[in-house]
Amino acid sequence: DTIMGVTFVAVAPEHPLAAHAASTQPKLAAFIEECKKGGTTEAELALKEKEGMPTGLTVTHPLTGQAVPVWVGNYVLMSYGDGAVMGVPGHDERDFAFALKHGLPIQQVVNLPEAAAVKPFDATTWQEWYATKAGVCVHSGVLDGLPFKEAVDQVARLLGEKGLGEKKTTWRLRDWGISRQRYWGCPIPIIHEAEGGMALVPEEDLPVYLPTVDNYEPSGDGSSPLKGITEFVNVTDSQGKMGQRETDTMGGFACSSWYFLRFADPHNDDKPWDAEKAKYWMPVDCYVGGAEHAVLHLLYARFWHKVLFDLGQVSTPEPFFKLVNQGLILGEDGQKMSKSRGNVVNPDDVLGEYGADAFRLYEMFMGPLEMVKPWNTKGVEGVYRFLGRAWRLFIDEESETAYEQSCAAAPEREAEFLGLLRLQGAIQNVEATPAQLKTLHACIKKVTEDLEGLRFNTAISAMMVFVNEAISWNVKPSGLLAEFLILLQPFAPHVAEELWERLQAHAPVTGRDATLGLAYQPWPRFDPARLVESTLEIPVQVNGKLRDKLVVPADISKEDLEKAALSCEKVRPFLEGKTIQKVIVVPRKLVNIAAS
Repeated sequence: DTIMGVTFVAVAPEHPLAAHAASTQPKLAAFIEECKKGGTTEAELALKEKEGMPTGLTVTHPLTGQAVPVWVGNYVLMSYGDGAVMGVPGHDERDFAFALKHGLPIQQVVNLPEAAAVKPFDATTWQEWYATKAGVCVHSGVLDGLPFKEAVDQVARLLGEKGLGEKKTTWRLRDWGISRQRYWGCPIPIIHEAEGGMALVPEEDLPVYLPTVDNYEPSGDGSSPLKGITEFVNVTDSQGKMGQRETDTMGGFACSSWYFLRFADPHNDDKPWDAEKAKYWMPVDCYVGGAEHAVLHLLYARFWHKVLFDLGQVSTPEPFFKLVNQGLILGEDGQKMSKSRGNVVNPDDVLGEYGADAFRLYEMFMGPLEMVKPWNTKGVEGVYRFLGRAWRLFIDEESETAYEQSCAAAPEREAEFLGLLRLQGAIQNVEATPAQLKTLHACIKKVTEDLEGLRFNTAISAMMVFVNEAISWNVKPSGLLAEFLILLQPFAPHVAEELWERLQAHAPVTGRDATLGLAYQPWPRFDPARLVESTLEIPVQVNGKLRDKLVVPADISKEDLEKAALSCEKVRPFLEGKTIQKVIVVPRKLVNIAAS
């Protein structure tokens, strides 16, 4: 459908055309070798800068007959298709980045049906091109005006007439090679028999356990380290002769693709799981995992589960109701963390300086869970300051100063100095005001909804808003602060539990079981009535300029609001000697008086 937008062809560094061109071009050969040093998975290539070099070769566009330049691109996988992709920078994000970097033409060939004209290219209009999912073909010769999905059939017909192929569906699935030449991993229960051929390990001899050894270093010849352990390898085969065990072990995905089923029955010594228990627990409600292996793990887990379903071992055709793949955390330089780049963040360093709660909180505050995000140590400092404000919402500052001074003088006695920390005198076991309850219930609503939606970063923002408001209260109701601590606990459990203990010891909360830890307290319930406004502040404008603000009942009628605005003392001087042409009342928003 976008074949008329091809402005270049990119081949993988391992492609035969690349090797052919490199045989006479030393710079291209060096570039290809450099490409081979990096990672070649889709996840790794997605993070790479789009690099490339021209080969000097061209291929012929099958419909226009034009010569199209061939480039070597580091973002092209040899294992994808034939290791060559048509570059359509107008409608593909990777092709666009590549073309922009190397100054290649960018041509729009799909446009929205209602678009009157094709806009000249710039970064903004390209986003419109790229986002066009249901448009029509433009700048496409015989395809112009066709809905782009219909263009697929038309292109297939045109190519077929030229004898260049036919329309068909291809799959990216490949045979799954699960064997690995290493010690760890699940042994493959196969015996190579003396007479040739292979046989399954008898069921009564299962499972096959890895041998306990002192050394499992690589063999040096490419075979598994198990190959040299004769007491493991040599075994009697089905004919009573000396056979040999398979020494390859299964790759990690083979076991990680079904381990969650074991959680349904983890103490069963007779079989992997009891069918009734698996029926009760499966499928998994919400599975969080992935990052680099997101696609592979989902693919293998579904494959493995469907095999088990077909065998009648599980009762559900799918393993998960919902799967969320968390984004990769990059180094501070925006690149994937690796020792060779020197951009690895050591968690121990962060824990030592800021503590576990701040570390945990920052990872959730960095951005949406599923996004790739760069690490920023200044961001840790920001959430660390928030935890400090939350702490001082409860703890008297003078007692905190005394505690810190005592610890500095005798750090080995820090535990006994904890008794110096006192709650603020402003924390009292009193009824909360309507305004305070509104602040709390706005926080309960936001945190509860965001937790359920895995929007941790915005849930933390809501708690920051609460602390900023609550810290200014002259009287801080202990029951209200207790509810906030329950919200904070999943995000910063250590700080929250410490404050909970102090609150229960010095200002016990009515309606909460003080014998239970914070993690076992029932979750706060949101009350919508607490967010209903009893009064509103309405701006009053004269000819579009603000002249006053009225505080009125929330349920005031349009007629009464108009009367109140017209009789407002600060507004009347701007109406003297003028005729009121119109009064525009926007309920709950504003009043604008047009006068001349």
